[in-house]
Amino acid sequence: MLVMAGQTRQGRYAQEERRELSDLLLELGPDQPTLCTGWTTRDLAAHLVARDRKPQTLPGLAIPQLHKITERVERATRESHSYEDLVALVRKGAPVWHPAHVALVDEMINHVEYFVHHEDVRRAQPDWKPRDLDVAERDKLWKALKMVGKLGVRKSPVGVVAERTDGEGRQVLRSGGRQVVLAGAAPELLLYAFNRREQALVDIRGDDTAIADFRAAPSGL
Repeated sequence: MLVMAGQTRQGRYAQEERRELSDLLLELGPDQPTLCTGWTTRDLAAHLVARDRKPQTLPGLAIPQLHKITERVERATRESHSYEDLVALVRKGAPVWHPAHVALVDEMINHVEYFVHHEDVRRAQPDWKPRDLDVAERDKLWKALKMVGKLGVRKSPVGVVAERTDGEGRQVLRSGGRQVVLAGAAPELLLYAFNRREQALVDIRGDDTAIADFRAAPSGL
């Protein structure tokens, strides 16, 4: 499932991430670990199906007080489908009544979601390696960091700056007198912002005290 060095991917990135994730889910089977705490590959597939097809799950994805509703719908989705059917629905994407059935909307709301969950499955397996994504996709992930990154470090007691190592770019994610610098490729910085900190290939730079304070703070997501 790794993209060969130098290979580029054309077209809609949300669709490509969905296709590659579906292939990997089928290859691994339903009981493999993911980076989502407590979730197997079956659980992750059920989450994606419910997200795309069960509107009642959406409020609970953003509002903690409603998350129990989301969990119940995801559990029902997992238990009412075979694993193969769940993966087939993941691959199919949103139904015709859903806004994400439109290609442009799909790309806007699903590219990052499917990129992160694709990596959740890949990086939970032994001997994973970072993919060689094309420049255009890396640039899109860098742009997505502007919003997600600020949320991800909003509880930091020190300032946080993201510096891109796979191209030019610097973003202030949180202002502060003391600061740390997160240096890495755009996909790695985005994964770090989504609290995949142990698996993201990011270098934290700054004085020892600032780094320690930053590491001690919980994620904002």
